[in-house]
Amino acid sequence: MSSKFTIVAVAMFLILTMFIYFLINPSYEKSIKAKYYFEMGHYDKALVLAREAFSVDVYNRMASTVMSQSVISLKYVNYNAMAKKYMKEINSIARHEYITDGDKAKIRLMCEIMTGSYVKLAPSVITDKNLVRKSASYFQKFEKLLVKVNRKI
Repeated sequence: MSSKFTIVAVAMFLILTMFIYFLINPSYEKSIKAKYYFEMGHYDKALVLAREAFSVDVYNRMASTVMSQSVISLKYVNYNAMAKKYMKEINSIARHEYITDGDKAKIRLMCEIMTGSYVKLAPSVITDKNLVRKSASYFQKFEKLLVKVNRKI
């Protein structure tokens, strides 16, 4: 009976020691904050904190993971922001009574930029699914627009 108690006590002591180490160690403290910001969708703050944590301890795998995942998520955020901006611009051009060849070329260029940028995106397992879906939706819209603009009548 006492050997079981001793094993449990030693295990609890080790777990408590590891927990305190993670809370006190500045690298892991920053990486835990970075993970929190990543989960909340503040990828820029998460990236800054993860880089700081990684610079303190290059063996901090949590910081390394949060850093790389933040970079991936920021690519999606930037793609969506640019897509939104281009869609606004395309919609303002579409409101004109007559669309010139220059406007068509401008729309074609925007669509080619966005379809080419989408191909370079590569989600990971933990990339926010809403970001990936939104990017895919924009990509499909730009693909359809590109087909329409390239169509010769």
